[in-house]
Amino acid sequence: MSDWLVRAWETGIFDEREQAVVAGRAEGRTLDEVGRVLGLTGERVRQIQNRARKRLADMADIVQEGWRETALAAGAGPGTSREAFAAALGVVDHVALEELLTAAGLEAPQTWAGLLRGWWSAAPGTLDGALRRLVDTAPFRGDDLSRAASEAGLPAGLPLARLLSHPESRLALSLDGHWVRRRARGRDAAYLWLLEAGRPCQPDELLAPMASTTPAAVREALRRDDRFRQIRPEGTWALTEWTHLHASPYSTAVEAMTAVVNEMGPLSRAQLFARVTELHPVTPWRLTQCLISDQLGETPDGLIDLVSRGARPIEEDEPSQPDSMAIEGDVLGARIRVTRDLLRGSGINVNTWLTWRLGLRQAPTSRSFMTAGEHPPLIVRRRTSSAQLSSLRLHALELEVVHGCVLAILLRLDNNTARVGHGCAPEACPARRTRTAAPPTAVNS
Repeated sequence: MSDWLVRAWETGIFDEREQAVVAGRAEGRTLDEVGRVLGLTGERVRQIQNRARKRLADMADIVQEGWRETALAAGAGPGTSREAFAAALGVVDHVALEELLTAAGLEAPQTWAGLLRGWWSAAPGTLDGALRRLVDTAPFRGDDLSRAASEAGLPAGLPLARLLSHPESRLALSLDGHWVRRRARGRDAAYLWLLEAGRPCQPDELLAPMASTTPAAVREALRRDDRFRQIRPEGTWALTEWTHLHASPYSTAVEAMTAVVNEMGPLSRAQLFARVTELHPVTPWRLTQCLISDQLGETPDGLIDLVSRGARPIEEDEPSQPDSMAIEGDVLGARIRVTRDLLRGSGINVNTWLTWRLGLRQAPTSRSFMTAGEHPPLIVRRRTSSAQLSSLRLHALELEVVHGCVLAILLRLDNNTARVGHGCAPEACPARRTRTAAPPTAVNS
């Protein structure tokens, strides 16, 4: 291997100032940063660097014919390391090689983490595209990173872990060492967990990998992702790609019921329930809940048919009133326990007596209540199997409540407004106990 590059550097062809400029720029310093060290302006540093680069290129033209074409051929991909360029050119890997590569028309590849120092390419924008193709294949196990990178067209030897861990990357490393999308960490972790388990899992088995707090939160997250499907009647979750599993073609019991009625016409409850459970195995209790769907109704002779064909909607019977809710005149009050789901911003399940009193006796339907300030409206939703109250997180943060506290909510039915307050008794308030237990803050004298 030729050492002419080293000899040129060490035999006085470049003075100390030129060497300092070339070395500083190779380390990734800006023109101004190098200039401050040498007592020069950034413009003067640029002139010195260009002069050294031209001198080096002229020397290469004398000692190595065709070096530019060789360098461009080696840099035709998304990125090539400096060591690989040195091998292709038959020279010793040296800091001055970077000036030679720049003279040949190569540049440092662009990535979401900035320029990738130590790597060069004739098409510096292609590396970022290859990295994004890799991200699009996520999630993948940590030990699959090399394979996934190769399939995305990335060169071997890239500092992938550093690039993927950068704050601008769409991926993050999970606690168990797998690469997941930052905005879908829990669902991606569940996907990899199921893939490794090779079998359907109950929601509570997915609590740890998803870093979730309740099975209900697991179910809510997986329902929003078409990579997952629920297996009835067991209630387990599987991957959609597992085509060997028997699963209902319907995503919900309501969808199954409306499909059966649409195809077969009006049916008695017994006939409808028997046919639906053949197609979508769920309990009779769940099917009874689905009858309050706004798509289904009852004919004058007591059969179940579609509302769109003239059936009368079926309203829910009044549920038992819970101790945590009351109504007086046009004001309905509710005491809501603060949970981690509430603090995270998720909708929380509430007793269906609330929706019944609000007139939401079919599903799905909702009612909004405006609140003071810039808070979003409180929304009460009636579903076939549950009722939900959402948009309490900002109120909870403003009131400085913690997990275990109680929010007092007043809903005015005459004008659809709401007030939210801290409903804890002082002697039993978790937030008050937390603040009392906190050590006093030091004050500078």
